Amino acid sequence: MQFPLILFAFLIYMPSSAETTQTLTAFDDQTPNLRWRSVNDNVMGGRSSGRFKVGQGIMTFSGATNTNGGGFASVRSRTRNLSFNDQSEGVHFRVRGDGRTYTFLLETDNTRASYWSYFPTVENEWVDMRIPFSEFWPNWRGMKLSRPALEISAIDSVGIMIYDKRDGPFQLEVDWIKSY
Repeated sequence: MQFPLILFAFLIYMPSSAETTQTLTAFDDQTPNLRWRSVNDNVMGGRSSGRFKVGQGIMTFSGATNTNGGGFASVRSRTRNLSFNDQSEGVHFRVRGDGRTYTFLLETDNTRASYWSYFPTVENEWVDMRIPFSEFWPNWRGMKLSRPALEISAIDSVGIMIYDKRDGPFQLEVDWIKSY
């Protein structure tokens, strides 16, 4: 009589289609290299600094923001061939932060705007974050736009930015990024 119980337990833990995940990167040799790059406010005369390093399966994004002339730093993927599953509902990622608020960025191939969603961090604590695509809004250089909703099939780049209007050092560690 153990067989029906085992089968029943297996069915309980089977993910539904809404829970199916697709790993975009885990910062290792087993998952795609998204070819990250830093983009900071110095592109417009600002004084913030931001950089990243990848090691032991973690991306560390760190630097310092300076609100005198911009106030942002970011890391963005250069890979333009991301393919989100048609049934994806959002992004899921694991981070350890410094208590500051960050922005998750999605860029599309059909508009010059990027789509933003803020996420808080807890100082020195790993947190799993899930942001539905419906929570992203179109932006151009920090200004909300009146544009169509995010077209999931057009997403071709992901990124993380700090733009919380505070001066000072920051550090965010990213374990992995998935879609769900």
